[in-house]
Amino acid sequence: MKILVVDDEQLLVKGLKFNLENEGYTVECAYDGEEAVSLAWDGAFDLILMDVMMPKLGGLEACMRIREFSTVPIIMLTARVEDTDKIMGFEYGADDYITKPYNILEVKARVRALLRRSSITSVSGGGDAVLRFGNVQIMPEQRAVRRDNDTIELTAKEFDLIELLARNPGKVYSRENLLNIVWGYSYQGDIRTVDVHVRRLREKLELNPAVPQYIMTKWGVGYYLRG
Repeated sequence: MKILVVDDEQLLVKGLKFNLENEGYTVECAYDGEEAVSLAWDGAFDLILMDVMMPKLGGLEACMRIREFSTVPIIMLTARVEDTDKIMGFEYGADDYITKPYNILEVKARVRALLRRSSITSVSGGGDAVLRFGNVQIMPEQRAVRRDNDTIELTAKEFDLIELLARNPGKVYSRENLLNIVWGYSYQGDIRTVDVHVRRLREKLELNPAVPQYIMTKWGVGYYLRG
């Protein structure tokens, strides 16, 4: 199984990586919240261990942004022990909390327990099922899209964008949010990139792109997929 470890303390990351790899896990590392969100979007992780206090983007905000496109289990690492901090973390989408300084045996036990629960949920939930709206089918595992019986060729970003919307029907995303999630927080391009990709998706997937039935605009806010 693949774990993402996120902390700005490099020695701590090195220690966690060493101990988790000794348990048989594959481990990738990040050192700030922005990098964590980008890696979580690009990679298929089974669990994320993430510090709360980090530069560029804090752990709680990174957790909240990851929750916009992923249900990967997240354990927060924190030196703060107030109940209100933990409650806020759970509200932001964290699955568990470990307080620093921690015992590495506790970390391993929490990781095993959360992965076990996640595995049971995944088997019963079928997280990679075909996504459908109207006459469109999206196959996430194959990164393929069909309309009726025709295969629709999408660019990588077009696919990422429509998959995100299809996984969250009815949820309105601002252009800034879509730009950050799909293109990444380090992307320096114009926000109109989102509009261009939405227009192309409508041309490829809608019966009448000028009067879309599925990829909808929430005026003054952003875009959503009609559920």
